[in-house]
Amino acid sequence: MARATDTQATTQAAQATARADKAAPQAREPQAADDAADRARADAVEAALGKLDLDTKARLLAGQDMWSLPALPEIGLKSLVMSDGPIGVRGVRWTADDPSVALPSPTALAAAWDPGLARRAGSLLAQEARRKGVHVLLAPTVNLHRTPLGGRHFECYSEDPYLTGEIGTGYVRGVQEGGVGTTVKHFVANDAETDRFTVDNRIAPRPLREMYLAPFEAIVANAHPWGIMTAYNQVNGTTMTEHRYLVNEVLRGEWGFDGFNVSDWMAARATAGDVLGGLDVAMPGPQTVYGPALAEAVRAGEVPESAVDGAVRNVLRLAARVGVLDGAPAAVTEPPATVDGAALAREIARRAFVLVRNENAALPLAPGRIALSGAAARDARILGGGSATVFPAYVVSPLDGLTAALAGHPGSALTYTLGADPSDELAPADQGFTLRAVCRDASGAVIGEGSLPSGQVQWIGDDLPAGVTYDTMAAIEVTGTFVPRESGEHSFGTRGLGGFALTVGGERLWEGVQELGSEADPFEAFFGAPCERGRIVLTEGEPVEVSLRYQVPDLSAVPLKAVMFSLLHLGPRRDADELIAEAARDARDADTAVVVVATTERVESEGFDRQDLALPGRQDDLVRAVAAANPNTVVIVNAGSPVELPWRDEVAAVLLTWFPGQEGGAALADVLLGAAEPGGRLPTTWPAALADAPVTEVTPQDGRLDYREGLFIGYRGYEKAGVTPAYAFGHGLGYTDWTYESLEVTGATARVRVRNTGARPGREVVQIYLAPVDDTADRPARWLAAFAGVEAGPGESVEAEIALPARAFEIWDEAAGGWSRIPGGYDVQAGRSLADIRLTATLEI
Repeated sequence: MARATDTQATTQAAQATARADKAAPQAREPQAADDAADRARADAVEAALGKLDLDTKARLLAGQDMWSLPALPEIGLKSLVMSDGPIGVRGVRWTADDPSVALPSPTALAAAWDPGLARRAGSLLAQEARRKGVHVLLAPTVNLHRTPLGGRHFECYSEDPYLTGEIGTGYVRGVQEGGVGTTVKHFVANDAETDRFTVDNRIAPRPLREMYLAPFEAIVANAHPWGIMTAYNQVNGTTMTEHRYLVNEVLRGEWGFDGFNVSDWMAARATAGDVLGGLDVAMPGPQTVYGPALAEAVRAGEVPESAVDGAVRNVLRLAARVGVLDGAPAAVTEPPATVDGAALAREIARRAFVLVRNENAALPLAPGRIALSGAAARDARILGGGSATVFPAYVVSPLDGLTAALAGHPGSALTYTLGADPSDELAPADQGFTLRAVCRDASGAVIGEGSLPSGQVQWIGDDLPAGVTYDTMAAIEVTGTFVPRESGEHSFGTRGLGGFALTVGGERLWEGVQELGSEADPFEAFFGAPCERGRIVLTEGEPVEVSLRYQVPDLSAVPLKAVMFSLLHLGPRRDADELIAEAARDARDADTAVVVVATTERVESEGFDRQDLALPGRQDDLVRAVAAANPNTVVIVNAGSPVELPWRDEVAAVLLTWFPGQEGGAALADVLLGAAEPGGRLPTTWPAALADAPVTEVTPQDGRLDYREGLFIGYRGYEKAGVTPAYAFGHGLGYTDWTYESLEVTGATARVRVRNTGARPGREVVQIYLAPVDDTADRPARWLAAFAGVEAGPGESVEAEIALPARAFEIWDEAAGGWSRIPGGYDVQAGRSLADIRLTATLEI
C-alpha cells in the first residue's frame, strides 16, 4: 500500500455523487436471458439450420440488397436490416423524409471520458433503429488515431486503446440493451483511407495486440457484441475478410466471440478464402462472392459444407437475438425507457466540448456585446463526410444558439459578420435550396420522384424512389427553387461522373460529360474536387428555378448499381481582406469577440486522408485580425480532428467543439454563457504542427504501409521523441478548480480524493497513468491505466475508487505468443491530464 497524502473528511452527499458517477460506466450488464431462453434460441437456430438446403444457405450469406439479408419464410426468418451509424441511424434510404437524430461525432463522445454517457447514446440509437425497422447498427468504429492525417479520424474515438475500449464498451452495451445489434469495426487496422481497399498494413505482433486489437478485445470481453465488421485492408499479407488467424483463432478462439462477421461493403473478394477465413456475410447483396458461387465451391470440394453451416448458424443466432427468427425469444423483450434525443444530443455536445485555453477567465462570458464571426457560425458543420452522414430534422448553428439564448439577457447583444469562409470551393446545394429528384425513362416520361436533403444524390442498390428501377431509369433531373441569401454572382457546378445539363433561372450554364479522373476510391470521386460549370448574377430573396439533368449510364453489367452525383453551389465571393477587416472592425467595439473556425467536407471525410492540418481558407488570418482588434477573443474550433492553431497564444480562450451534432449551437450557448461547463478532455493529443506528430505516413509504398513506430503513436510517441504538443492527451479545463488531496494505492485499486476549490459545482475526470520505474520491457514512458469521473459542489471533497486493470501491467510476449505480466516498481500517477500530474504513489508487483 502506498499513501500520497492524508485523506480529509468529506460530505456523505459528495461521496455518494462520486460513487454513482464512477459506477455508471461500470454498471453491471442486466442478467442475460435465463437458461431456458438461451436454450430456446439455440434450439430454434439448429432447427432452422436443419431445414435449409445448400443453395438457400449460400443465398442467405450473400445478402439481398444494399442493407439487408433475405427473408426465409420457410424457417420463419424475417429480413434482417442493417444501417449506417455511428452518430445516428440513417436507415435504408438516402433521404431526409425520415429524419435522424444527429449526435456529436465519435471523437466528441470519447472526449466526454464517460462510458456511461456512451451507453446512453447507444440506448438512443437503439431507439432510433427500432423506429426505422433496423436490426443492426454498423458501428462503433474503434480504429485508433494512429495519425492526425487519417480521413476518418472524426469517426474513431481516441489514440489510446484503453479509452477507446471503454467508450466502445459503453456504446455497444447501450445499443444492444435496446435489442439492436452492433458491428464493431473495422477489424482491424483500418487506420487510414489511402488505398484502403488494397493496402497491406505491416504490424509487428506486439503493437498489433497491445494497440490495434486491444479495443476489440475489451469490447468482446465486456460488452459481448453481436457483430464484427472486417475491414478492406490486409494485415501482414492477408486480406482481413480472409484472415483465418485473426478471425478464427484470435477473435473467435481466444476471445470467445460468438456473433456474426460481416464484410465492409464490397470488401469480400474470394469465395473460399472468405468463408474459410471466418467471414459470415458478404455485403452488399445480391451479387457477391457468396450465393451461387459459394454453393458451387462446396459442390466442387473447395469448401466444406460445415463452414457454410457455421456461418449460417452465426447469422441465425443474430436473427434470434434481434427477434426476427420465429420460435426464438429475442434477447431484449422490453425496450428501455424512451430517450429524449434532442436533449441527449445537447448534453453530449456540451460534455464533449474541450476548453484548452481560458486566460483571465474569459469564459464564461460576462454580459455585454458579443461580436460573432466565421462562416461556420452561420452554417455549422455538425458531422463528417461519408457513410457516417445522417439527415437531422434541424440544425442549431452557433448563430442560432446564441441568438436564442441572448434573447433572455437584456444586458447582452449579438452582432454577426462572415469574416472568412473555410472554403472557396463549390459544395452541394443546401441553404436556400428546395430540391426534388425526378426520374424519367427513355421516352422522357416521369417514372418516379423523391425529395432531396441537399443537392447531393446518392442512391446505392435499391435505394431508389418508389416505382423506379435501374432498368427503366434513363435520366434524373434535380430540380427546384433557390432563394439567394446574398445578391451578386453565384457559381454553380457538378460533382460526379457522366453527362450533365445545368440550367439556372432559365439559362443553360453548361452541358457536357465528366470523365473518370485519377480517383482510386469511389468516395474520393464522389467527394473529391468539384467542377464549376457557370456563373449567374442573382438577387437576394428573389427565387429562381434550378435544374441539373443527369444521363444515367448503362449499369446492367455493374454488380452494385449506384447513382452518385451532386448539384453544387457557391455564393458571391467578396474580397477576402475586406471581409476580415469588417470582422475586425465589428470586434473592436465589442466586449467579447467570438470567432468560429472550421474544416470542410473536402478536408475531413471518408475516402481520402488529409494532406495537412492547416485550417482551410483565410481563417487563421481572421483570428489574428480579430484578436489584434480585441484581446478578449474566444475561438471556437469546429473540427472533428486536430488542426494547427498558430494563433493559440494570442487569444483569450480556445474551445474545441468537434463535430457537435444537431444541437451543437444550443450546447455552445450553454457553455459560453455559463449555464453549463465544458466537460471534455482531449481523447487525442493536439499537435502544435503536423511535423511534430509521431506518425505522418499514410501512403503505402509498393502496396505496403509499415507501422514502424510500433507502440509509439499519440502521446506515447510524443514522449518518446521529447516533443511537447500544443495540448496534451487528457487536457481540458472547466469552470471550477480542483485540488488533488490524496492518492492511496492498495493492490489493484487506486483511491484518489479531490476537492472542488472553485465557486460552482463541477465534474472532474481523474486520470491514472502507470510509469515503470526501471523498465525492462521496452514500453512507453507511461500509459493510461484507468480513469473515473467525479462530481462535487463548491468546497466539497470526493473520493474516486479506481480499479487498475491487470492488462495495464502486461505486455504481449512475442516469443511466447501470450500475455506476460511484468513485475517491478510502477509510479501510479493521478492527475488532470498527461501533462498535469498532481499526485504519485509507487506500487510494487
